[in-house]
Amino acid sequence: MNRRTKIIATIGPASEDEATLRGLMEAGMDVARLGLAHGAIEEHLERYYRIRKVAAELGRPCGILADLPGPKVRAANFGEEAVMVQPGSQIRLTVGRDHSTPEVIEVDYEGMIADVQIGDRLNLGDGRLIVDVTDKTATDLVATVAHGGLMSGRPGVHVPADRLTMATPTEEDFRGLDAFVDAGVDMVAVSFVRSAHDIRRVGTEPFPRGPLVVAKIETRAAVENLSGIIEASGAVMVARGDLGNECSIEDLPHLQKQIIRECIALGRPTITATQMLESMITNPAPTRAEASDVANAVWD
Repeated sequence: MNRRTKIIATIGPASEDEATLRGLMEAGMDVARLGLAHGAIEEHLERYYRIRKVAAELGRPCGILADLPGPKVRAANFGEEAVMVQPGSQIRLTVGRDHSTPEVIEVDYEGMIADVQIGDRLNLGDGRLIVDVTDKTATDLVATVAHGGLMSGRPGVHVPADRLTMATPTEEDFRGLDAFVDAGVDMVAVSFVRSAHDIRRVGTEPFPRGPLVVAKIETRAAVENLSGIIEASGAVMVARGDLGNECSIEDLPHLQKQIIRECIALGRPTITATQMLESMITNPAPTRAEASDVANAVWD
């Protein structure tokens, strides 16, 4: 029986070897997602050709989705050992790429000082750290930690989409796009879409001569311009991680259903993503809530 609902699995260092890929395909993976926000393009191309090789050996189709990074803003490295940023403490955010500490966080976004305003709330590391901007100088943002937490590595910094002046797709996106279109990728996901114009800027050949272009709905502007984005796209992804930062958490289930409903009305495939089976990173089986979440996405 041919399933109408397809399974997309993200492929990274823990799942890139041939034996694991073979097991994923045999278990039902229909599409392999490559997240270009992490790692070099060359690494992802190696994974791409390895996936193609295993699929050919098994004699079964497996689509490949190249997920472009978009205007992703990240903090400089906190280090491998997690450090605690205390709630209630005052910190500074400044432009830089060298290193971050619990007192001074460097951010790799040149326009941060101009774009972020007093009163804005910034979210780091998918909510592990939340800060409120209380003051700004020519070089720094001064902020109070509303929610503290342990920070390590290079966490993402969520700046409200209506503040970002960075265009989508970015120059880095176009480099990745060129490489994967040349390789023959099946689908390309565009991150932080705000309007149909962002999708038209991709500029690839229409599907099926070119890849299927997937618009990721993860900004408030995208929700407001939803109909035009759906019409300009080949498919849509409900990217609940960043969308949950842009909108209140209680609105997220309603927005998910609204996006899926409009996609069905316009005949577009819809992907529901982010933390569908998060607990299975460490556990052999999903929670009851996760199983219900997956079932609801399928029924929608």
